[in-house]
Amino acid sequence: MSISLLPPESPVQYLRPDGTLHDNMPNLGLSSDELVDMYRSMVRTRTLDTLAISLQRQGQLGVWASVRGQEGAQIGCAFAMADNDWAFATYREHGISLRKGVPFASLLRQYKGEWFGLFDPKEYGFAPHSIPIATHLLHAVGYAHAARLSGDDLVVFGFVGDGATSEGDFHEALNFASVLDAPVVFFVQNNGYAISTPARIQTRAPSIAHKAIGYGMQGYQVDGNDVLASYNITRIAAAEARATGRPSLIEAHTYRMQPHTTADDDTRYRTAAEAETWVEKDPILRLERLLRSTGDLNDELIEGINHAANEESLSVRAEVTSARAPAVAEAFSHVYLDPPGHLIKQRDAVLAEIEEAGL
Repeated sequence: MSISLLPPESPVQYLRPDGTLHDNMPNLGLSSDELVDMYRSMVRTRTLDTLAISLQRQGQLGVWASVRGQEGAQIGCAFAMADNDWAFATYREHGISLRKGVPFASLLRQYKGEWFGLFDPKEYGFAPHSIPIATHLLHAVGYAHAARLSGDDLVVFGFVGDGATSEGDFHEALNFASVLDAPVVFFVQNNGYAISTPARIQTRAPSIAHKAIGYGMQGYQVDGNDVLASYNITRIAAAEARATGRPSLIEAHTYRMQPHTTADDDTRYRTAAEAETWVEKDPILRLERLLRSTGDLNDELIEGINHAANEESLSVRAEVTSARAPAVAEAFSHVYLDPPGHLIKQRDAVLAEIEEAGL
């Protein structure tokens, strides 16, 4: 096994938390406008994510998994994706879905309990959110394998958190992708916790990225709060997959600033002081400091970016709050082409109870 498959011992970082650049940063080929667009995308992601938390607290959504703190990893990755690339995501890849063009209100309406899949995955190259942990990675590999057999020039991105790397589906997906030469970039956002389980007790490997070598693929470690490093490392991995069909594994080190979901109490397993140490590492603040120093960002432009994000937030709020409540009978629809007798009996019993209760 080639030693070149080993990831670097420490995560790649170009942009320091104070907004200054490392001297060894390569030429990324990004214009000033593109850098500002990265900043705009992160602000938009955080603003809409904050809205979703608010809507859940108001009873509009059943639950929500916040992306706050992970915007740098996701937006950096998204900027490296081609328009025809596909994303197979968990319930937390809101930055990816927004960059792929998925209407945010359609995602929220699913969490409100409306019909599953209020958008066409083929239109956006974004598979529906996967709630089971790591199962969608096998779907990602299957799609990539089929695309390669069909001669389609695309790369598939499979997104998971650190907890998913403890699941069998994760390892099966990596093995299949490597054996089949499936053009997949496995993007692991190591945000420190799998709900309450710290990442440090999930593996004996030097890093999650080191797991790649066991499957004969390249592993990368990157500072996930550095949007520039996230972009470049993803760009390198995607280019390799596109050119050779070889998969790779990226571990983006970041931090989940909110509880696992709105149903979680993170004070049970981590301290406020721990989270505070990550405030200065904030990916949005980090890029803002850089762009202010170069003159590409100022108070007026930031105000405009925030205003646009807030206006979109108000529009999304209106669409979600005005959406109809789903009919109970819909829970029994579209499960079978020809519903079996026991399902029909269950449906009729539930509807009879609702009628009797006058609801």
